[in-house]
Parts: sequence; structure tokens; C-alpha cells
Amino acid sequence: MSKSGYIFKVAVIGDGAVGKTSLIRKYTKNDFSAEYVMTLGAQITTYDEKIDDTNCRLILWDIAGDEALAKLRPSFYRGTKGAIIVFSHASGQEVSFEHLSSWLSDIRKKSENIPIILFGNKIDLIEEDELSKNKENLNGNVEKFIKENDIFGYYKTSALTGQGVISAFKTLVTKLYNLNN
Repeated sequence: MSKSGYIFKVAVIGDGAVGKTSLIRKYTKNDFSAEYVMTLGAQITTYDEKIDDTNCRLILWDIAGDEALAKLRPSFYRGTKGAIIVFSHASGQEVSFEHLSSWLSDIRKKSENIPIILFGNKIDLIEEDELSKNKENLNGNVEKFIKENDIFGYYKTSALTGQGVISAFKTLVTKLYNLNN
């Protein structure tokens, strides 16, 4: 702990275009941009969150999901205290869920024993009846993934509407704070 509180480096990882940058932007600025700009390498954002009157400075590393940049990732993971793995609920991006194991393996090679949380993003793009039809299958797969891989939480999020975003990030910050307090 520094004089002013804690500093936590958090890696935000997942396939390209699942909404990692948008989630960070919603959390830190309460803003959303529909324009997609591919992250090259890593984009770093700092944000201060108070937990029990203690300042927790987050250094959010938005790490590129493009496979062409995969060789850079291990250097970005050094010093990571927690991670968020993001996949998309949007139609056409189902493969992002299938890639979760790969992302998990990737981060754990350089950052063992860190708390990891799962964000299922773009929930706003799924019709309620479609979500209901697929809910049992997806939730079963998510629950299985969480249990088998020691993931401590799963949040359905929408960077557009803000659904679940603040509570998901705060859950991770609180976990990091409690582990260091």
C-alpha cells in the first residue's frame, strides 16, 4: 500500500471487438462511442475508486485482442494484480466465448494466482426471447467455465447502456482491496 492507498494493475483481455475499450470508457468516463477503433498493443487508463475510504488506483491495461499482436501480450501482463476477460453475447461473436480458455491460459502464464472475473458484454444486442432460449445452455457453459477455472465472478454487461458495468468493476476492485488489506 502506498501512502495514498493501493495501486492495482488490471489486464482487460479478450478477442478483438468484444468491447473491452468501451467497457473501460463507460466505467471511467460514463461515456460510450459507437465508433470502433482497434487497440494496437495496449491502451492504459488510470482510475481511482474508493473502497472503505481507501483510495484504490486502477491502472487498466486494455490489451489488444487481435491475434496478430499476440506476441506482445506476455510483456503487458507483468505486474498484473487482477484480470477481466471479456467475451461478447452479440450474434456473430460466439467464438469469443470459445476463446476464453486460451485467454485464461495466456494471462496465467505470466500472472499466476490473480483474481480473474468474466464479463459477458453486449447484452443489449440480444433480444430477450433469444436470450431466454439460449440462457440455459450459455449459463451452463459459463458456470462450468467458472468452476473449472477458479474464476470468482461473472457479469452480464453492456458498455452502451451501462448495465452491470459499474458493479462488475467494483467487484474486482473490492476483491483486490480485500486480498491486500
